[in-house]
Amino acid sequence: MAIDDEIKAVEDEIQKTSYNKKTSHHIGKLKAKLARLKDEREKRKASGGGGGWERNAVKKSGNATVAIVGFPSVGKSTLLNKITTADSRTGAYNFTTLSIIPGMMEHKGAFIQILDLPGLIEGASKGKGRGREVLSAARTADLVLLMLDVFETNLSVLLNELYTAGLRLNRKPPEIVINRKERGGITVNYTSRGKNIDDALVKDILREWGHVNADIVIRETITEDDLIDHLRGNILYVPAIGTVNKIDMVNREFVDSLKARLSGLSPVFISAERGTNLDALKNAIFDALDFIRIYLRPPGERADMDEPLVIRGGSTVETVCNRLHKDFRKKFRYANIWGKSVKFSGQRVGAEHRLHDGDVISITLRR
Repeated sequence: MAIDDEIKAVEDEIQKTSYNKKTSHHIGKLKAKLARLKDEREKRKASGGGGGWERNAVKKSGNATVAIVGFPSVGKSTLLNKITTADSRTGAYNFTTLSIIPGMMEHKGAFIQILDLPGLIEGASKGKGRGREVLSAARTADLVLLMLDVFETNLSVLLNELYTAGLRLNRKPPEIVINRKERGGITVNYTSRGKNIDDALVKDILREWGHVNADIVIRETITEDDLIDHLRGNILYVPAIGTVNKIDMVNREFVDSLKARLSGLSPVFISAERGTNLDALKNAIFDALDFIRIYLRPPGERADMDEPLVIRGGSTVETVCNRLHKDFRKKFRYANIWGKSVKFSGQRVGAEHRLHDGDVISITLRR
């Protein structure tokens, strides 16, 4: 049986099986098999020149990359032109953007690459409307900007297509550790208080993915979908924010009703055409990317407090060395830090020291 036929057979069986306590184990096994088959199909496409999810060749630049994901004609190109130096063609009809247009937005000292993607439609993950190109580009982003307009707010379609493409928005990877062993079968250990999945299903899912002898440690309450995602290894966990465009075309009462309906997304309401609330959107993008600003102080001199070095939250002194020059890490001796990340001003730290927003750093190198 061809792999597409296998996938279709499993999908049909899942669809016709009523979900209840008695069938949950069977459905869990089917979902694991379906995910494995789909990943195998992606690998075959990539090896055969058809391209998998990672085939997109968008060159990343700046401090971070943001992908604008939305339906056709919601104003993605207009927004790109307003907040960056790009020039993306716009028009009042679907599929104006036929390629991926990058632009650079400078905000609070950060240079943020914004990608204007072709409009996403239902069925995109199966290739409809150049959808796989769009989703491949979205997988390269550090942040997904979900863009709707006041006339098209069917957010679930966008979320479903992104989910199918292996993007998990505003979620963290499940805390699961799997260690192979030579014998002894599969041992399941839980370190969390909750338990949503029984040991038998855990073992069956592991076997579906080729694990016969292994120790698995589950450190939080998970579902079978979380375990399958972990086993797939190609799932991306990406932050996302939302924006709703064209508020200039409806009254305030209509906007208020949309705010109530989309409260779970907490979108920024804008008019890209008129420039309304674009600063608020820029701030939301900056905050969602979890940037911190570091100030450099050459040894024996004062710190330059006018031009911060913008890096991602959680970065270390080593990150700064690598950003400054390729030889800085090789010749690194120590750094002195002034700021919230140290106990006292001027504290000497090593390359692994984690920095906080507003820290001043002085790096000493070997001669």
